[in-house]
Amino acid sequence: MFKAMGHRLQELMILFFLAIFSKAAEGLKPCRAIVAPDAANNNYCLSWRLAVEANNVRGWWTVPARCLHYVEAYMVGGQYDRDIDLITEQILSYVSGIVLSGDGMDAWILDVDDTCLSNIFYYKGKRYGCDPYDPAAFKAWVLKERCTAIPAVFRLFQVLVESGFKVFIVTGRDQTLGQATIHNLHNQGFIGYERLFLR
Repeated sequence: MFKAMGHRLQELMILFFLAIFSKAAEGLKPCRAIVAPDAANNNYCLSWRLAVEANNVRGWWTVPARCLHYVEAYMVGGQYDRDIDLITEQILSYVSGIVLSGDGMDAWILDVDDTCLSNIFYYKGKRYGCDPYDPAAFKAWVLKERCTAIPAVFRLFQVLVESGFKVFIVTGRDQTLGQATIHNLHNQGFIGYERLFLR
């Protein structure tokens, strides 16, 4: 019983870390090196990011303006891609050790936004989170169906489906975005999942 609980806890931790590091875009080429003006500012932004990821910053609505270049450098300078690749490698290693029960009940859950599909181009226009969240603008973005697959997560998805997992995809997007989400997933190669759950 404790062994099974340990495995479930490990699965939850892997999914948690995948959710944290999932905003890379396929085909996004690293741009020129972006360097924060000073080390003190960079250190502040690194500390702020860690505190947010550890859920120790409550009630924040935007990225601090002084961290714009720090977040931009992280997202498009290659480090985010390396983080995603590392986490996905760990998940794939874990998956390779799972023996499926064969009863059709083995399942995996993936999220849409910034897990399967990247919104990096939307966030670029919103100054990487320095501008407040705009529900109408985000809905208009989703309806364009331009979200790109996150390459490492797409590879994970393919392995899961080929291995026999039933893959369920969840999203905080509401029902009005269902058809656009299904089309976008399909156009990016996410074919063979069991079901999409919308808010």
